[in-house]
Amino acid sequence: MIKKLTLTSIAALSLLFVSANAESVKKCNSGMKCAAGKCGSGMAKKPNVKPNMKMKHKKKRNSPFLIKHGLPHLTKLVMKNWDNPALALSEKQKLKLEKVRMETMGFVKSAKSEVMALKKEIIEASKAGTKAADLKEKVEKLAALEAEATIVHLECLDSTRATLSKEQLATLRSFKKH
Repeated sequence: MIKKLTLTSIAALSLLFVSANAESVKKCNSGMKCAAGKCGSGMAKKPNVKPNMKMKHKKKRNSPFLIKHGLPHLTKLVMKNWDNPALALSEKQKLKLEKVRMETMGFVKSAKSEVMALKKEIIEASKAGTKAADLKEKVEKLAALEAEATIVHLECLDSTRATLSKEQLATLRSFKKH
C-alpha cells in the first residue's frame, strides 16, 4: 500500500515538473527548443518589430530606383484622390497628370523587369563563384538603370508639382499625413 502511494506521488510530482518545465521552454527563431529563450543562438525575437516589416523590406528590395525610399510618389497619391473635392483637380490638370503618370509608369515597369533580371543574374553568378571583375559590366548596367529610373521619378515629381497649385500640394500633404 505504501509502495503504491509512493509511486503515485512520484508520478504526480513528475507530471507537475514536466508541465512547469514545458511552459518555460520556448522555440527561438533558430527553431531550437531552449529554456526561456537562452539557447545561445542570439536570435531572440525583437519585441518592437511589426509583422509586415519583412514585406515592406521585400518591396523596397524589388524597387527599380537608386533611392529605394524617401522620395514621395505624388501621382499615386493624386490618383487615390482623383475626384476628391478637397483636391479640386481641373480637367486640364487631370489630362496633364494622366500623361505624366502613364509616361513614368511605362518606363518604370520596363526598367523594373530589367533591373530584377540583372539582380538575379548577378546574384546567381556570384553564388556560382564568378569573380567580381567578370560581373563589373552587369553591375554598372544595373546602376545605370536604377539611376535612370530615379531621374524619371524625380522628373515625375517636378511635373506633378508644376501642374498642381500650392494649395493643392498642401492638400496632398495633409492627405499623406492621414
